[in-house]
Amino acid sequence: MTRDEFDTFCKSLPGTTHVIQWGNASVWKVGGKIFAICSRWGDGDEPRFSFKCSDISYSLLIQEEGMIPAPYLARAKWVQMEEEGALSNEDLKAYIVAAHKIITGKLTKKVQKELGLAS
Repeated sequence: MTRDEFDTFCKSLPGTTHVIQWGNASVWKVGGKIFAICSRWGDGDEPRFSFKCSDISYSLLIQEEGMIPAPYLARAKWVQMEEEGALSNEDLKAYIVAAHKIITGKLTKKVQKELGLAS
């Protein structure tokens, strides 16, 4: 997945906002809380995708080749895909959707309703 594809996919999720932070990281939020990040640390480096995940997913993913605990965010159960192809595009998208749901679930009912995420 390219950074543009990542941005397009994250934009398609309900209630999301996008900012560029920490140099040139593409940061996606829902209700002001981050659920996914695409970063690139050097010229020509492949994008690195980070996302929030469940406790079980975190435990499994950090054992996979090309996946690591996300720097600065691991304590909150975030992982980072360090190597291209460590996850298929379909799996990466599924984990991003799950991250969005985890963060959405932590928002107050009022904020969820304001964002059109709850009735």
